Amino acid sequence: QLAYAGDARFEFIMLPRNVGKRKAQIAAISRSSGDLILNVDSDTTLASDVVSKLSQKMRDPTVGAVMGQLVASNQSDSWLTRLIDMEYWLACNEERAAQGRFGAVMCCCGPCAMYRRSAFVLLLDQYETQLYRGKPSDFGEDRHLTILMLSAGFRTEYVPSAIAATVVPDGLAAYLRQQLRWARSTFRDTLLGLHLLRGMNWYLTLDVVGQNAGPLLLALSVLAGLAQFVLTGSVPWWTIGTIGLLTLIRCGVAAYRAKQLRFLGFSLHTLVNVFLLLPVKAYA
Repeated sequence: QLAYAGDARFEFIMLPRNVGKRKAQIAAISRSSGDLILNVDSDTTLASDVVSKLSQKMRDPTVGAVMGQLVASNQSDSWLTRLIDMEYWLACNEERAAQGRFGAVMCCCGPCAMYRRSAFVLLLDQYETQLYRGKPSDFGEDRHLTILMLSAGFRTEYVPSAIAATVVPDGLAAYLRQQLRWARSTFRDTLLGLHLLRGMNWYLTLDVVGQNAGPLLLALSVLAGLAQFVLTGSVPWWTIGTIGLLTLIRCGVAAYRAKQLRFLGFSLHTLVNVFLLLPVKAYA
């Protein structure tokens, strides 16, 4: 604000109090006049060509929203930030890239997403009045907005060359709080968007089923292995070996595609997933 307050191209809107991201977005969009809206989180730094690359994709009038690739700006801070940086790469360049290939990225992530203003304005009332357990929702804005765009008949896309660096949690407590919010948003908005799958490519149905059934099957495997150990005293080597083998295959494919051996170290994330994230998702 200090740097650009005198620049006629910018208008700063200072709200009287912190009303949350969603209402802040709506306040800005209601005052805007451009064809495109770029949403950037406060802890995110964009590469110099992000705007041009995202807007290039928006030249297609059937596209309502598009997102760039997220990387961790503080990836070297700790073992956890390194894992999260790889997790973001997988989420963007496997999950979102595959979804985008079939015309429907299911969540255009908040740190770097561009929207068509004419579509956004039509959806503002639905976006603003979303409830969670009878109260105004204060999480999952990006996923809900993406579902609304898809419901309105627009496509959503992913641009891997548009790089946005964002600060990720460097401690387990903050990371688990983040994952709890994301899990709640995923479960809630996936249910809201199930009706869309009928008109989409079959791959997207497979993707949604896999994302929701995968953690359930993993949890059942872990519980079965623990039950075997408690009841019989024998170590569930088949369960451990199967989970370990699938982990190595996944990380090996990622290391090959990214051309970076560090992805073999993402195997450690399986321990975080099994012992920390599965309980968080069950709670969510």
